[in-house]
Amino acid sequence: MQWFEIKNWLELSTGLDRDSLHIYAGVAVQLTVAVIFRRSLANPIPWMFVVVVALANEYYDYSHIPVTMNASQETYDEAVRDIWNTLLLPSALLVIARFYPNLLTGMRNRGAPPEKLDEVAPSI
Repeated sequence: MQWFEIKNWLELSTGLDRDSLHIYAGVAVQLTVAVIFRRSLANPIPWMFVVVVALANEYYDYSHIPVTMNASQETYDEAVRDIWNTLLLPSALLVIARFYPNLLTGMRNRGAPPEKLDEVAPSI
């Protein structure tokens, strides 16, 4: 089965359009790479994998345009939209995990540094 056929099958079997699949695929790649390489989402490595996969997918799509069709502005716009959809959520997760981790984890005690939390918070 070719990659194009797999993408068509996913679209038909899930009932989602390709734009939605790009969003889910970006997050799935980021989370999968984070788990496999045991990296936090704050680490840029899982995000970089998403970038590489998105660009490789668009290169594949672009290189398999039938010879009878020329690459037009519409093709370019579609590729940019696909990359945007694929990278938006993983980029947001990277920024939040890196610079605002308390949004993801919550705070146990305000103002206390992380290494002092066990001393400040009583153990149950």
